Amino acid sequence: MQIFNQNKSTLYLIILFFFSIILVSCFEDSDDNGVFASDINDFVWKGMNATYLYKQNIEDLSNNRFSSSEEYTDFLNLFENPEDLFESLIYQRETVDKFSFIVDDYIELQQYLSGISNSNGMEYGLRYAPGSSYDIYGYVRYVHPNTNAEENNIQRGDVFNKINNTPLTIDNYSDLLSSDNYTVNFANYLDQSTSETSDDQIISNDINIELNKVSYEKNPIHISSIIETPNESVGYLMFNRFIGDYNDELINVFSNFKSNNISNLILDLRYNPGGSVHTSILLSSLITGQFTGEIISTEQWNDEIQAYYLNNDPEFLINRFIGNSNSLNLSRVFIITTQSSASASELVINCLDPYIDVIHIGTNTYGKYQASVTLYDSENYTIEGANPNHTYALQPLVLKTLNSIGNTDYFNGLAPDIILEENTSNLGVLGDENEPLLALALQQITLDRKVIDLISPIKLIDDSNKFELLQKEMYIDLKNDFFKKNEIINEF
Repeated sequence: MQIFNQNKSTLYLIILFFFSIILVSCFEDSDDNGVFASDINDFVWKGMNATYLYKQNIEDLSNNRFSSSEEYTDFLNLFENPEDLFESLIYQRETVDKFSFIVDDYIELQQYLSGISNSNGMEYGLRYAPGSSYDIYGYVRYVHPNTNAEENNIQRGDVFNKINNTPLTIDNYSDLLSSDNYTVNFANYLDQSTSETSDDQIISNDINIELNKVSYEKNPIHISSIIETPNESVGYLMFNRFIGDYNDELINVFSNFKSNNISNLILDLRYNPGGSVHTSILLSSLITGQFTGEIISTEQWNDEIQAYYLNNDPEFLINRFIGNSNSLNLSRVFIITTQSSASASELVINCLDPYIDVIHIGTNTYGKYQASVTLYDSENYTIEGANPNHTYALQPLVLKTLNSIGNTDYFNGLAPDIILEENTSNLGVLGDENEPLLALALQQITLDRKVIDLISPIKLIDDSNKFELLQKEMYIDLKNDFFKKNEIINEF
């Protein structure tokens, strides 16, 4: 077996890093022997064998798992479809790897990675109804412009407890809300004018609105503004997803912040489920600027890839702050989160923490520290030369992220410095200085420490991101990543 190494190239070239199949027995392709296995199943196994983060934990992905082409083919033929094979290769689906997935239409996946998905425009959270561990309700977090939800005047703070006149429960909400078309049955949330939640009630009203999902491009820059306080200008950015296609717009936001001489920044990631690793590095670099070239994060791949690069090119495993003329050079940042803040959002918090003062406000984040990548059925798993006979693609976890001092594995999320949960009965207006979480951040900046009711965190069951293709994902951005990583080609 020979390993060929190519040097890193210039900025903004496509990542090429994948292993092809590694088999100790080095048997020939099945079609050379007249033994035919599913082309797609073959792609699934080889892709997972080459790149999967938890390969060493899956016996069926071992390099010496098969002694012959026939045995390999027989194994592939045990699975009627690629989805079943893929699922059999996942490590601890319920607890460790909740995120790897396979798609049968990578065009849809590519659209999602650029910000396009099916949506009715209503973003919401889901919680247990007061006093129940079975019935649940939804509350609207915000509405996208020019969507079906906006047309129907749905607003932040609206509450619903039924879909298609069926009460929402922990058993049925996923089926009811995953449909492209449904009727939302709204309700009133009654807090009984007390700070306790145990006596709250949700009473159905007569407002019923039919919503339809259509293809829609979501702008992740939901709010960008400059808030004038008595002593300074404060930048406020509600950033709802890390999408590489919006990097230029993100840079423009910071250009505006810089030209207005903001001295503090409030970064609102409360509804941000993650996205591109590169965009998270760009955002971190725009907040700072004084650490260009220093380590922002390191990567831990599966044992084989990790060992190779530690021995041959350790720089492969390192991500560094990047320079930008619009960076703010801040020494502290205020970051707002909820349990919906995940993956690339957490990467920003975790990786800035060793360098500047990160004042984390809200609740614990989700707890997602692994990243994935898209694999296509081609010789090097990139889109170029992909098998024209199908449109399957894999999105397996391939690495863990660590900050510069090695912090990772935050299963339970990142804990805030100041706890304040969103209150369903008093969500406030996003971007308004009186919105509770933003107001708390501003008070920390101005040191006007007024008394605020700190609401004990209420468990978030789920949110509207569940019905997106990547849910709470962090991925290596093949299209727009900021440097070319080495390509390893293994031949046998």
